[in-house]
Amino acid sequence: MYEVSIKKTFSAAHRISEIGGKCEALHGHNFLVEVAVAAERLNAAGLVVDFRLLKQWTADVLEELDHKFLNDLEFFKELSPSSEQIARHLYERISERTGRENLRLSRVIVWESEHSSATYSL
Repeated sequence: MYEVSIKKTFSAAHRISEIGGKCEALHGHNFLVEVAVAAERLNAAGLVVDFRLLKQWTADVLEELDHKFLNDLEFFKELSPSSEQIARHLYERISERTGRENLRLSRVIVWESEHSSATYSL
């Protein structure tokens, strides 16, 4: 199995309810997102996927979140915009694009700080 990954960033604010502490107040992060795609075989060019394509798919989805108050977005109206839920949301949105190319999205990792991340995969 081959796997490639890219990293992109976005900035956003959120509030995490019902956990106590400072994160219940409005605060923001410069999130780092890693997106990994896998394939059993390489394409005719010898690639899993062109990095430019994977970067564009990811950038298109991150644009929906960048410089936003995540709690106000439709996806997070009923969900806490935790790193875990952000990773799931990104996985679902990006997999819409990878699926059309017969690629498997391996995982999405969302780093909210240098030391804290959440991963979503199937």
